[in-house]
Amino acid sequence: MKLYAEQILLADGWAENRTLHLSDGMILSISNGKEPDAEVAKGPVIPGMVNCHSHAFQRAFAGFSEQGSEGKDSFWTWRKIMYGFLGQITPEQARIIASQLYIEMLKAGYTSVAEFHYLHHQADGTPYDNLAEMTESVFSAARTAGIALTHLPVLYRYSGFGAKEPNKGQRRFINSIDQFNQLVSASIKLAEGFSDCRVGIAPHSLRATNSELITEAIDHLNGIDPAAPVHIHIAEQQLEVEDCLASYGQRPVEWLLENHPVNRHWCLIHATHINSQERLALAKSGAVAGICPTTEANLGDGIFPTTEYLMEQGVFAIGSDSHISVNPIEELRWLEYAQRLVRQQRAILSGEDEPSVGANLWCRAALGGAQSIGRDCGAIAVGKKADLLVLDNSQITLFAHQSRHLLDSLVFASQKNAIVDVMVGGQWVIKNGEHEQEEHTAMRFREELQVLASSLT
Repeated sequence: MKLYAEQILLADGWAENRTLHLSDGMILSISNGKEPDAEVAKGPVIPGMVNCHSHAFQRAFAGFSEQGSEGKDSFWTWRKIMYGFLGQITPEQARIIASQLYIEMLKAGYTSVAEFHYLHHQADGTPYDNLAEMTESVFSAARTAGIALTHLPVLYRYSGFGAKEPNKGQRRFINSIDQFNQLVSASIKLAEGFSDCRVGIAPHSLRATNSELITEAIDHLNGIDPAAPVHIHIAEQQLEVEDCLASYGQRPVEWLLENHPVNRHWCLIHATHINSQERLALAKSGAVAGICPTTEANLGDGIFPTTEYLMEQGVFAIGSDSHISVNPIEELRWLEYAQRLVRQQRAILSGEDEPSVGANLWCRAALGGAQSIGRDCGAIAVGKKADLLVLDNSQITLFAHQSRHLLDSLVFASQKNAIVDVMVGGQWVIKNGEHEQEEHTAMRFREELQVLASSLT
């Protein structure tokens, strides 16, 4: 297949009049000019975005927790409502929810997703006869949508530091280390039957595991795939930091970096509350900071020190997490605006070689996201996956659309979805803003949402 673009954002910057040569989902070569047998892109072409952090089932929960609870709302009261919601979800409902979500992601510009999956068992905590029942639901949804999936089974054992016993709302998450390793092996075997799927692991957090469990899980994974991604929630809430200090005598990121071989295969999700020493050590480790601005704002978590972290050459990715928003443009906009509000300045997250804030954030987030899932994507270059977004010329021309302004306009000035076509691994999954399964999937999602919502009324 060949694709011609009049404007295209290559790995080394904007270019004009280029033809991409694609085969087996990869970019084989890039030539100058338009080749006569090439398909013509409808507008500028940019690399697809990676969603580094997703809890798919929470998409159905979005909007049900904005009315306050117990008189003083916080992450912890939100979590209690969420536990009540997830207690009833069946494997089929999980598949329908994830299918709807992944189609939404594709239409918004996410071409890959890291699914941080901890909904493992039946409502009473009893494992399904097939330990990977819920995992199969997620894989099936990814296949329906056509999104590239990195599946991250979550190791969850305790309700808090000090090996506290799980509470009732966590019953569906809990595995022994042997059972968890069986689940990981089963997930890896399952992935062999799906295109564009791989498996890593996600020790949920320091409060839900311990050092021995993390080590055993990583050793098992590395015995199968030494380059597999490892993701972990780390310092989302101040209380989490305080509890870690009380239990370990160290802050979460500090403790993790000193006790485990954190490297470029790791992604630290919500490393929000870190001090300057932790921030510098994280940047030097080569690991990815997974930032989820809309979720972190919605939950009142805090603001990641992005400005300083990028100055220290830290790698970051973005995620939609709880899916209160499914929009990479909004995530990047919030990322910059939070820094503007804190520092009372403008255009903060530009780069030394890239004065455009929008272009700098888009390209760095896409590459950091690719690193976080261990997938050859994140840029338009030879040897990379053909994960491409085509922007709608009819919308682009309504705002500053010269190459040097285009991504600034997309991130900060666009009010409508300007993505018209989406390609994942060389296959068109969105054409003219539509997915072939979206009407059927949306109908099923609405039906199941009505059933699930009844538990919260």
